[in-house]
Amino acid sequence: MNRRGLGGGGALVALLMAAFALFRYFGSTQVNEVTGEKQRVAGITPRQEIALGLQAAPQMAQQFGGLSRDARAQDLVRRVGARIVERSSAAKSPWRFEFHVLADDRTVNAFALPGGQIFITQALLRRLETEGQLAGVLGHEAGHVAARHGAEHIAKQQLTQGLTGAAVLATYDPNDPNSMRNAAVITAIGQLVNMKYGRDDELESDTLGVRFLAEAGYDPRAMIRVMEILKAAAGGGGRAPEFFSTHPNPENRIGRIKQAIEQVFPNGVPAGLKG
Repeated sequence: MNRRGLGGGGALVALLMAAFALFRYFGSTQVNEVTGEKQRVAGITPRQEIALGLQAAPQMAQQFGGLSRDARAQDLVRRVGARIVERSSAAKSPWRFEFHVLADDRTVNAFALPGGQIFITQALLRRLETEGQLAGVLGHEAGHVAARHGAEHIAKQQLTQGLTGAAVLATYDPNDPNSMRNAAVITAIGQLVNMKYGRDDELESDTLGVRFLAEAGYDPRAMIRVMEILKAAAGGGGRAPEFFSTHPNPENRIGRIKQAIEQVFPNGVPAGLKG
């Protein structure tokens, strides 16, 4: 009889926890300041999102040989990234954007963590031909940050994996060491390091990237050339760029980028933009 009682009580507790997590996920929305869209991020605040990204950044960098010691490359990426953020609508967001070059000179990749930590590998940077193309890569990754794709990803993962993690993350305090050691927080950081965005996220980031580049005075057509460079890298006989494992095939995105450019510049791209 006691066993039945404990079993029934455990099932009830589990049911209540699941109901609470589902209510928090589906009942709590936030309006994105940049996109204007309502999002389900399970109550994760911008401050918490920034802290999670900062905590995941060292582990992410370690996977790619740490930060590059090429001071000129770091300065270039920081300067171009700062221009994109400061001159575009990304400046309206609360994110703490920081741009880094990773030492890995073999893995062609770029990615963003929630809150504004953005990385590009030395291997990808060396393949780019112009500042505008670099702006295209960084603008796309800034789009992931501004659209809060990382927070949405965490919320969905936590909802799927036990339904309680999202509620724990919603009470996460970056200034509380005990909170930072919480299993749900540690799990979330691990998810960020291995995160792959979905096709819709990538396409939205392409659209935002076009917008950010145009606002910052860059020619957004440079993003098309980036896709061509990546496609050529895949056909060069070597291993496919790591970029392909975290981003949809460039060939499938060029049409969407062209559509986004037409929406921003319906009368054609004006002269004088930095390419």
